[in-house]
Amino acid sequence: MPKMKTRRAAAKRYSFTATGKVKYKRQGLRHILTKKSTKRKRRLRSAGLLSPAEVARVRILMPYS
Repeated sequence: MPKMKTRRAAAKRYSFTATGKVKYKRQGLRHILTKKSTKRKRRLRSAGLLSPAEVARVRILMPYS
């Protein structure tokens, strides 16, 4: 049986932690930053963690991670 291909779009957006959780970069920090508060921009800098329901969907897209 041939190897399964990883969806490259998912591989660029998500990464797995050592315990199997999925990290992603939060959206909203690319442009139009003047109207966003400093507190909001600081929160957006930190990585987010996907919920367990979403993790199952990402695992299908990234079979070897």
